[in-house]
Amino acid sequence: MKEKKELTAIIEREGDYYVALCPELDIASQGDSIEESRTNLIEAIELFFETASATEINQRLHDDVLITRVKVSV
Repeated sequence: MKEKKELTAIIEREGDYYVALCPELDIASQGDSIEESRTNLIEAIELFFETASATEINQRLHDDVLITRVKVSV
């Protein structure tokens, strides 16, 4: 049985598509809907873990990702 890992998915609309980003691994995907972009991101992340070496995983994986909002003057 494979280990489960919980990662962050940031999804934003870009034109006619939705782009999903996993900041812990710097992996992105897209889709026509929020759910499709999320599903495609999961597939991309799972493929990364299946094919990447342990060294590459350790180099790319950032465990401390904080998502926050900031106010700026414009």
